[in-house]
Formats: sequence, C-alpha cells, structure tokens
Amino acid sequence: MNILVASAELAPFAKAGGLADIVQFLAIEWEKLGHTTIVVLPKYQFIDTEHWGFNPTDLILYVPISHWTEFARLWVGYIPNTNTKVYLIENQDYFGRSAIYGDPNEYPDNDRRFIFYSRAVFETAKAIDFYPDIIHAHDYHAAFTMAFLKSQYRFDPRFSKTAGVFTIHNLAYQGIFDPKRAMEFSTFGMKEFYPGSWFEHHGAVNSMKVGIMFADKITTVSRNYANEIRFPYFGEGLHDVLAHRGADLIGILNGVNYAEWSPENDSNLFKSYGIETLTEGKKVNKYELLKSFGVPEEDNYELPLIGTVTRLAEQKGIDLITYCLETHLQNNWFRFVILGSGEKRYEDYFRYLQWKYPTKALVHIGYSNTLAHRIIGGSDFLLLPSRYEPCGLTQMYALRYGTVPIVRFIGGFVDTVEEYNPEKLTGTGFTFYQYNADDMSFAISRAFNYYQKEPHWSQIRRNGMKMDFSAKRTAEDYIKVFKWALEKIGRI
Repeated sequence: MNILVASAELAPFAKAGGLADIVQFLAIEWEKLGHTTIVVLPKYQFIDTEHWGFNPTDLILYVPISHWTEFARLWVGYIPNTNTKVYLIENQDYFGRSAIYGDPNEYPDNDRRFIFYSRAVFETAKAIDFYPDIIHAHDYHAAFTMAFLKSQYRFDPRFSKTAGVFTIHNLAYQGIFDPKRAMEFSTFGMKEFYPGSWFEHHGAVNSMKVGIMFADKITTVSRNYANEIRFPYFGEGLHDVLAHRGADLIGILNGVNYAEWSPENDSNLFKSYGIETLTEGKKVNKYELLKSFGVPEEDNYELPLIGTVTRLAEQKGIDLITYCLETHLQNNWFRFVILGSGEKRYEDYFRYLQWKYPTKALVHIGYSNTLAHRIIGGSDFLLLPSRYEPCGLTQMYALRYGTVPIVRFIGGFVDTVEEYNPEKLTGTGFTFYQYNADDMSFAISRAFNYYQKEPHWSQIRRNGMKMDFSAKRTAEDYIKVFKWALEKIGRI
C-alpha cells in the first residue's frame, strides 16, 4: 500500500506535542509491515537540514492558491535509521519562521499557510511521481487535503483511486478562519460557503469540520475519546458533525515506540533496569535525579516523588495542581518534579515554588528529551490530571518504566490506566473523575496508601510494566481502516 502522510509535525524534526511522535511511530511501523510511506512536512526555519541529512532537490512545486500560483522547492531526507522518505516543502514566506504554529499565539496567516501546505501535498506527489492509495491527514493543519482530494484532484488519474483518512488528535484546535480569506486561498470561492455547507460552522470556515466531512474515514486517538466527542461536553461544538459521521468515526489508541521508550535499553537513564531489577533500578534513578536537582543527600530521599512531563496549559489540568500543591509541599506530603513550558502564569507559579521550596519543588521550564526520560524513570508516581485528554502518551511511557500513573479517568486514560484493586492485585494506577483538586488529592492519598507497602507496591508497578501499548498494534489497526476507506470508494 502507498501511504502519503500529511502532518504539520514529525519527530524528531518538528515537534510541539504528541502528534509528532505518533506520526513518526506509525511511519516506522508501516515500513516494517511492508508498506511504502512518505511524509510531507513544511520546511520550518528551525529544522537543521544538515544535521538530519536533508538535501535540496531540483524539483519546484507550482501550487495554485487563490487566483495565482505560488512556488516551493522540495527537499528530501529520511526518518532516522529507516528507509521512510520525508519531503520538506520550502517556502520562506510561509515556513521560514521560528515556530510551527506561532509563539505564544497562532500566526495570523495560518489560514493561508496551511491551505498552501495542503495543496502542496498533492503537487509533491505529482513532482515525485507517487501514486498514493491513502492520504492520511492529521489535525486541522492538513484538513484541506481531504477537500482537495474530493474536488480539485478528483479526476486526476494519480488521485482518482485515492482514499482520504483524517485523524483528530485534539478537537479543541479547529482552525477557525475568516471565510473571505480561506475560501479564496483554497480556490473553492465563496459560492461554496453558505449556512450548513461542509466548510461553514457558526459563520466561519472551520478546518476541522472540513476534514471530518470530506474524509472517507475519520479516526481519533483512543476509543473512549471517539465516544466522548460525539456529545456536547467534550465535542468542542462539533459533536453534531461527528455524530453525523458517526458510522465512519473510529477510535484507534495511539501506540508507543518501545525501541525508544523502554527502561531496559534507555541510554538517557542514570541506570537501565527491567522488571526483574525494578526495585534497585528505580532507586538509583530516583536518587540520581534528586541529586541532579541539588537535593542534599541528607534529605529524606524516600519521600514519595511525583513527577509530571507536560505542557503548562489549562487542558492539562495545571490549575488543579496549582490550587493545592503548595499546601501539600508545606505539609511535607511528597516531593514534586516537573518538566514543561506553556502559559506564562503557570511558568511563573512553578518558578515561585522552586524559589520557596528548592528541595521539594524541582522545576525545569522548557523541554529536554533526556530529562523527560529521567523524570519518568526516576519518579514514583506520574500525575496527569487533564481537563480533557484525547489519548496521552506519557502515561504509557510511565507504565513501561514502573512509574505509577495518577490520572483523571477521561479520554485515552480510560483505555490505558486501570484502577488498582488491592484484593485482586490487579490494575495499574489511580484515577479520579470529577474535575476538582479535592478529588485529585484523594486519588494521590489512595496511591500513597500502597507506596513501598508489599506486595502491593511491587505488584502495581509490575502490572504496568507488562502492559503492551506498542505502535505496531496501532499501525496494524490503521491499515484495517485504510482498507475500509478503499472499500468505501470501491477500490476493494
């Protein structure tokens, strides 16, 4: 099967969140399964083309936009240690910037940038003579590929037998644009924009709706999230649209690349370990992590250590943490380590805690891949109290590393974390449902009841390490959906 992937992110080249990881993981697994996959990515200014081995080609793309033609040059490289080709679309006006989407707010011309990108995806396939069976588009940034596939390129022999699959990673980010601009840039024109049209939602162009309505199949990143978003509370205003396409909406749980995320062979850790060396391995990693943050050795290293690696955003439940964390630190209930960046109010709050409690609040504002691995490997618990969570990968990483997750029981957490049952010795973590700090604190309290108490402490961690959320399973599930999409358009 020939698969063309359209995504605004791809690890390790351009990453703002989990989207980049899962796109990389899937491409790697599809290659192993014998499929030919290419990924088309904007050439952002910050991508180190020399370091990653990208080379410019002599291919120039002629991309129709509005009433004129724009141009782009094509670069080519590979996902590291694979044969999966990655094509970069170079246009300095659109992508020669320091961020993917804008920092801290979205760029005001993201409508033009990503409509141009979506159209350039097709021109890339033409330039390299690639006949895709599937175009797999991710999130609103690539949503217009689904519309172009069914309109401008519908009768092109290269794409006439191509099916479109659209994946929703985060429904909250929808690409809502001024119709007079977006409809002109897309070349559909205002004649296609009217109340109830596939482009229109509450008087604006909604890119997420465009992807949902034009795709042959729609997927999202966990089974539970696929159910949640059909209803108003989690539907972000698109629940009616999703209910309308309900027969074609499928939840596929994201997967983990265990070649990178496995404590047995993780070079980022202070000491590697496995399920049989769990106790000693976790202890070394915890102690060394505390030392790296300057915690004196005479301090009580046995105090529970709660970690979190996350975006500092309201979606991630940071307001619940800030509501009660200082009280818990004052009471010497646990030690807290966090790696993340995001909203300034949250960054300032954690810097304040670090200043006031230097040996209890261990804070790194920013991102470090090495430190992410060390926090997940060295913490006793991982706290993820999200307001909503389409899937989440961090809790899956934690389980593999014997770090016990404490999560809100929504979204992808429902599909990955099971409440521990001390009578049956089953389960992998601790959960709460209501979005408030008291319920979160109660879940933490329940977790602490079993901290270093046998047989529970060993059992719950070993349960987690035995879970299998591999990207191979996810890739195989997507291939099934691709076949269903081809069946829908009469290919199978």
